[in-house]
Amino acid sequence: MTFDYDLPTILLAFGLTLLAGLSTGIGGAIGVAHRRPGPGFLAAALGFSAGVMVLVSFVEILPKATEHLGESFGGAGGWLAYGAFFAGIVLIAVIDFLVPNEINPHAAGAVSGASSYQRRSAMMKTGMLTAVALALHNFPEGFATFIASLTDVGIALPILVAIAIHNIPEGVAVAVPLREATGSRMKAFSLATLSGLAEPAGALIGFAILAPILGDATLGISFAAIAGIMVFVSLDKLLPTAVSTGRHHTAIYGLIVGMAVMALSLLILE
Repeated sequence: MTFDYDLPTILLAFGLTLLAGLSTGIGGAIGVAHRRPGPGFLAAALGFSAGVMVLVSFVEILPKATEHLGESFGGAGGWLAYGAFFAGIVLIAVIDFLVPNEINPHAAGAVSGASSYQRRSAMMKTGMLTAVALALHNFPEGFATFIASLTDVGIALPILVAIAIHNIPEGVAVAVPLREATGSRMKAFSLATLSGLAEPAGALIGFAILAPILGDATLGISFAAIAGIMVFVSLDKLLPTAVSTGRHHTAIYGLIVGMAVMALSLLILE
């Protein structure tokens, strides 16, 4: 893959990718808007976040991985995709296990009944892992949208608008637990916004370094592993924390709404 574009075209493509990435800040603003989040709000918001991540992993990211790997390895592509998916789960599970218990209260107890320290620690870990998972997802997405913008801005614009729309619930997913952990709206909003900056970072790094070696195989393995990481974070952190508030049904309703919102954004993306 080679590039032969003038500077204004490159700057325009990067600017569009940056705008798409910064839309996580809109989700961050929504996530911190509630003045005093009670158990019901937390259950719904965290369930919503889990729904967003689970659906986008299984409906968008993993199929993309299978498609890319199929281009390189034919019928073996599906095996490699699912292998990389579970490798991503193992990777994040090992990282989760290795974090010291003092800062990683994996089984700190129900959020509603845990100590203030345990509650904040659990929420901080949930928020940070969500931010990392989404940043990993946004990184290759940013490179892809940047390349689309370089190729044809007319085609790229609706794609970027749709990506911006579905980045909003991702910002909510990061901001809600971090707001609860830190007590600071500004910190939660800032970190939610920063997670979206992985998209322009992906554009820059891909343009400068990765383009010569980036192909279907590397993209496919990356997408599949990212899907695994996001599913693990959703099922091991977001959803259990939502349920532990004591509002089980609210958490599940939030999960379903999150799935519906992400499905709508993916339909717009098409």
